[in-house]
Amino acid sequence: MRIGFISATCAIIGLGSLSVIAQDTKGGEIRVLCSLGIKTAVEELRPKAERAIGHPISIQFESSAAIKTKIEEGQAFDLAIITPVLVDELIKGGKIVPGTHVDIASTGLGVAVRAGASKPDISTPEAMKRTLLQSKSITYGRDGAGKTPIAKMLDRLGIAEDVKSKTILTVIAGEPTQNVADGKAEIGFGLISEIMPVHGAELVGPFPPMFQSSVTMTAGIGSASSNPEVARALIKFLTSSQAGPTIKASGMEPVQK
Repeated sequence: MRIGFISATCAIIGLGSLSVIAQDTKGGEIRVLCSLGIKTAVEELRPKAERAIGHPISIQFESSAAIKTKIEEGQAFDLAIITPVLVDELIKGGKIVPGTHVDIASTGLGVAVRAGASKPDISTPEAMKRTLLQSKSITYGRDGAGKTPIAKMLDRLGIAEDVKSKTILTVIAGEPTQNVADGKAEIGFGLISEIMPVHGAELVGPFPPMFQSSVTMTAGIGSASSNPEVARALIKFLTSSQAGPTIKASGMEPVQK
């Protein structure tokens, strides 16, 4: 009887402790605004990250440009993970704390085709030129980190005007690869980390080295963050050896500290 009473009492105390922990954790939710370029890795790492920092994580995924606009319009956040140029601009604007920005991972530009389609040769500049001239349609983002290097590649290949009429420019992040998966375009350009997770599309490979451009995802802590230390702990986790394999598997190269 005495043992049963003690067990029951411990169980009640245990439940009470869990309740307190749950309440504390809920109150300490960390708000993250995250680029779609690193979405796959962050989504997969989320449970481990929550255990590592001891707080639940609320994440909104959008393009880096859209996130910057929302922050400038007053969106509350603790941590932003976007391209470094935009982080620098937000630091200058007083929205991100100077000295808190840390590179998390980087990825390159790649070519996508519909799943099951034959993969064209893009291994050299000459092969890329032939593939693009022979393709029925090409798609990539009108804005975003890949726009400038893609435009430069087409100019250097001397085919910018030749492919203009069959190029579909999109305004939604991730839409080029989805267009390829849906059969709306034959060839798609985009970040490798955004191509790999799209069902119905396949990565042909990266751009030839002379056209390649590395795109980095950088984290920065919000100036109005109510949990700056927790945000710092999340950055530490994302740059740890524990997070590295997941980031690499998503098509990105981790930057470990």
